[in-house]
Amino acid sequence: MPLPFRHITSTKQFSRGDTDNILKVARAMEKVLEKGGNDLLAGKILAALFYEPSTRTRLSFETAMQRLGGDVITADGLQFSSMYKGETIEDTMMVVGQYADIIAMRHPEQGSADRAAAICPVPFLNAGDGPGQHPTQALLDLYTIEKEKGKIDGIHIAMVGDLKFGRTVHSLSYLLGLYKNVRFTLVSPKELVMPEKVTSYYKEKGITYEETDDLSKGLGADIIYMTRVQKERFENVDEYERLKLKYILRAEHLAGRKATVLHPLPRVGEITADVDPLPNAAYFREVRNGVIIRMALLAMLLGKA
Repeated sequence: MPLPFRHITSTKQFSRGDTDNILKVARAMEKVLEKGGNDLLAGKILAALFYEPSTRTRLSFETAMQRLGGDVITADGLQFSSMYKGETIEDTMMVVGQYADIIAMRHPEQGSADRAAAICPVPFLNAGDGPGQHPTQALLDLYTIEKEKGKIDGIHIAMVGDLKFGRTVHSLSYLLGLYKNVRFTLVSPKELVMPEKVTSYYKEKGITYEETDDLSKGLGADIIYMTRVQKERFENVDEYERLKLKYILRAEHLAGRKATVLHPLPRVGEITADVDPLPNAAYFREVRNGVIIRMALLAMLLGKA
């Protein structure tokens, strides 16, 4: 079940048929993972190039490749790479493409994924390009929503926190726009509202959305998608400190509610630990789904699904 493209840089490139196929392969990969993996990608090499800090995305890509019998080579941090010497993204792709069968890259510069994919000689996956896109996170969020709620069409999702710089909420918004009757409640301070590039997409698709600075208005949603305020995106540290804990989700907020709580992680205080044992808390289950969805994507891009 191949995809109709060689590279994944943005969720805007997907059709509903693409996401249906990816979720179908992911369900099969979940069964593979439950058995400890297989050798589907034996002899294949993933280059994991992470020029910006990452824990879950990097480790889940590496785990996904190894669970399918493949190998991984890595590069960590701009300061330890030839980019520090002035090598371009394009040259890096041409070089690493001689070593590996597929490349996953995280880079702090928005648009870096498009530049990389334009020249990359092997399949390429965007693992986050600054405040731009994070398509594999959005796909694992989509898979988690389907697993937790049994559907995606018709859901009501509240996105909370840093909606301005949060590439995960941007990417997920574009994916959810492929589904029917999805409704958004956007909860953020005025300094961190959802950017016009996303709200104009809602309008184009006829998607119902509400913007508010009141967390209580999002608590009745099917999904509460919490985000951290991202210190690395702020030039003014005082502004970050003022906004970082504007919204804190506590167990008392969820009393008697069926809302499922997601978070791309890491969290920095915006969900208290008393939420963790609640059945509503799906963010650690979400982490495991990251391995599953990336197993599916690696297999599909390498023509082995």
